[in-house]
Formats: sequence, C-alpha cells, structure tokens
Amino acid sequence: MNCERLARSTTTDILSPVGLLQRAYEQMMQMKSPLLGSCTACIVVMDKERKEVSAANLGDSGFMVVRGGSVVYQSQEQQHYFNTPYQLSINTGRQGVIQDRPSDADTATISIQKGDLIVMATDGLFDNMFQKQIVERLQQIDRFAPSYEDLKSVADRLAADARDLAMDEQYMSPFAVKAQHYGINFRGGKLDDITVLLASVVDCWPDEKT
Repeated sequence: MNCERLARSTTTDILSPVGLLQRAYEQMMQMKSPLLGSCTACIVVMDKERKEVSAANLGDSGFMVVRGGSVVYQSQEQQHYFNTPYQLSINTGRQGVIQDRPSDADTATISIQKGDLIVMATDGLFDNMFQKQIVERLQQIDRFAPSYEDLKSVADRLAADARDLAMDEQYMSPFAVKAQHYGINFRGGKLDDITVLLASVVDCWPDEKT
C-alpha cells in the first residue's frame, strides 16, 4: 500500500523501482506498532518515452514480458537456499529471521513494443506453471487490441490454472523439478498464495517509419 501511495504522489523521474521500494520500506520501519511477518516484492514501471520498463524484484515473486508467442524476458528468483526466498521484514529481535533490504533487489530494464504482455505474479504461479503453459493461455488475448475484460479474464484463468495444478499430487510441477534438482524427493504442485497481474503495452506512442 505504501508503494502504491508513493507512486501516485511522486513524479516518475524522481523514484526508480528500487527507490520506490526503499521509500515504502522506510515508512513501514517508522511505524509505531511494528508489523510482524515478511514479504517478497516486485515493482515494474513503464517509461513510454524511452519505450522500456524498469523493474525491481526481490525474492521469488516475479514478472515476464511476452511478445507474441515468445518470452523476451523473465525475472530470476532470488533464494538464500531452496524454498527460502529473499524477503523484506522488520527486525523485532527474533532470532533466525531473514531480513533482506530493498537494495538487495534484482533490477532490470527491458525494451518494450506495442502488443507486449507483462505478467506479474507471486511464486504461486511460477511454482506451478511452466513458461509454455503461461504463454499458451496468453494466446487468448488479442494483444494489439486487448480489452480490460479480456486481460482480467485471462489473469483469473491463470490463477485458477495454478490453483488446480497446485492441488495435483502427481503433477511434475516447476517446484517439483527444482526440489529434485536439490535432491529432495517431491512430486506434485505447491500450495501457496497465488496473485496474478496482467498488463498490455498499448499504442501510447506513434509508430516509427522504417
């Protein structure tokens, strides 16, 4: 909520995604009643003049940029060790609490084009669906003339797909593949929080003549 409020009240040339995350984190640290718990974070900002998105991703939430039927960029998850992602938290003196900082976030800048689709999601999506499955679902969108209803419908469908797969004990999920890579005998989906945001790059700048 702090990030959303800051983004709406601050000009985009002042705050980078990491700066936005840092400001929100500092405000949370100054609260009189400390909040218990931790979270990952993923912030993506579009610059229409430069025709690019910049991002800060901390932990195992993430985003991907899809152009047609191809993934042109996907963020990499940050893990201290298997199934232990980087995460923001407030140090309340408890032992063993992981406390990463906004400056630890992985940053990236990616060129974008009209028709690109941007998927932002928690690990509940990426741990249960492979790239190919996500891209196939996105093909239901007219990427050059998407409606809000279409974007919402496909985002909801992706979340539902991930939920169904998470409950399949025989499914060899992306999470199961990673677990076996680390020598852990696991098969099935991974039950977890699932949040999916879907955005499209519309015609916000004139086409350049070649």
